[in-house]
Amino acid sequence: MHPVIMAMAAATQLLTPVSDTVPKLNVEVTCRGSVETDKAMGLDLPQSFDKCMSDENSARDQLGPIWSSYSPAVRAQCEGEATVAGEASYVDLLTCLQLTNGSLTPATDSLRGASRKKKATK
Repeated sequence: MHPVIMAMAAATQLLTPVSDTVPKLNVEVTCRGSVETDKAMGLDLPQSFDKCMSDENSARDQLGPIWSSYSPAVRAQCEGEATVAGEASYVDLLTCLQLTNGSLTPATDSLRGASRKKKATK
């Protein structure tokens, strides 16, 4: 094999592979923080921890069948956006993926979870 090709093959193994399975996110911490933020903001109807977790689990369940249909680059980009600043959200991850191909559905749009994006627009 040509030395350049061997070097390229070795270099690609140093890259972090993007998994074919949905990443495991610690959304409990994010949901607890989301509930506290809602309370601190004095919202009339702050989202409960249970509702936040329900939304996050629903988004995770929706990700399972579609995750591998997205390219590794898109998955890596969206995972990065969904875990920015140590706050993880399956709702953000699902929304990011769907926005890449315009498939954001009304069912997804109703999920709030711990999403930072949805809070900013409410």
